[in-house]
Amino acid sequence: MASVRAMKERTVAFYEVVAAGSGAQQRMDQLAWEEMLSALAKTKDVHERTFEADSVFVGSVATVHEEDHLLLHRVRSPGEWLSVLNWETGEWRELESKASEGYLDTSVVCFLPFGNVLGLMQGSTSAPTHKCLQAWLNGLTFFPGTPLVVRPVLSRAEVEKLRTASGASKIEIRIGSSKMSALADKSGRLASFLHRASLEYGEVDVTVIISVPRGKGHDEDRERLLADLRDLAEVAPGAAERARATLVYAEEHGPEYRRLVELVEHHITAKCRVAAVDEEGQSIRVLSGVGAILGVAAEHEEELRQAVDADA
Repeated sequence: MASVRAMKERTVAFYEVVAAGSGAQQRMDQLAWEEMLSALAKTKDVHERTFEADSVFVGSVATVHEEDHLLLHRVRSPGEWLSVLNWETGEWRELESKASEGYLDTSVVCFLPFGNVLGLMQGSTSAPTHKCLQAWLNGLTFFPGTPLVVRPVLSRAEVEKLRTASGASKIEIRIGSSKMSALADKSGRLASFLHRASLEYGEVDVTVIISVPRGKGHDEDRERLLADLRDLAEVAPGAAERARATLVYAEEHGPEYRRLVELVEHHITAKCRVAAVDEEGQSIRVLSGVGAILGVAAEHEEELRQAVDADA
């Protein structure tokens, strides 16, 4: 069927790998990704490439045009009901699970040569995310002594919105219990409140919405709220599940206006169409995925370098 074989639109999302320690996140010198992938490719025992968290994740290496790239797989549960449909005959059959085999959801990961930036494309909605990649990298300790955080690359345009704002009229932030440690060295009122809530209530997810009324009498409150937001801006992409704010801008000879800033969801991404099969119906998903990621990375290289402060 032509509709089934048509190219699908998928998202390429970019992330940076940073070091975590004492509640802070710090950028590092470029890690030896090529060496890591080369060693992984030589690892024959699949158990040495496997890490189990909420799911079982397995890494493998795909070599495209003499460059190694990571395929991160999530092993489907044997209890999932999977079937195969023959588009020509209309017949379907169940996929039988064998003890020596496993069905996988796969994401393609390409490590770029600057800023510890990577591009990731999920093969399906249930394929590994950047959080899964973080768990797998840390679980297999590819870089011993360096706990890693994989966080979205935030567009410099979003950072500029924070820098030029005169105040914030509303903030909504949600942080899970496992990420509260990222706030430990932050001194702003909002960070202190979130951290204190986790200490008082234990392992809880905390959502905070703060809204400042309109009017000149609340200018100082909006300025203080903006300062609290700036205090969190560096850690929000990696720590918060949601972080958004309505920022206030005051022009010297014009009225106030407001803009929404997204500190988590509005990171550098691009949608592109990716072929799953060639004209003969043979699978080219990995080849297409790698090509799409590297193509988008080349188009956005300047923006990506600026976002992670990597020299050109």
